[in-house]
Formats: sequence, structure tokens, C-alpha cells
Amino acid sequence: MPNAIELIVDGYVRLNNRRALNDLRMQRRKLAVDLKARTDFDVRAAVQQIEEDIIVIEAGLARLDEAATS
Repeated sequence: MPNAIELIVDGYVRLNNRRALNDLRMQRRKLAVDLKARTDFDVRAAVQQIEEDIIVIEAGLARLDEAATS
């Protein structure tokens, strides 16, 4: 069963919405940086999940690139 980010990315890919995917990736990257700066809590699990989200988003962007070249 796909997780939420996979469903969101699939929707944006179907809509050919590169801007939304880029915005989502930038938001996730900023969140990861902000969490990594925290020293008062153990946020490793959250950072790992965010990094996995970024991988899914980048895969969606790659799908858009492939569709544009074919």
C-alpha cells in the first residue's frame, strides 16, 4: 500500500505539475535542515522519513523528465 507522499507525488506527476513537486521537495529539504539543527530532541527517525520523502519526490520529477523526452 503506497504511503501518503507516494500518492501525492503520483497525483502531481499525472497532472504534470513540476512546480508543485519542486515546492514540495524544497519544503521537505528545509524541514530536514531545521530538524537537523535541533539538539534538544532525538529527531533521527523524522529526518530519515523526510529524506525518504525527498527520494520519492525526486523519482516523480525524474518521471516527468522521462515523459518530456519521449
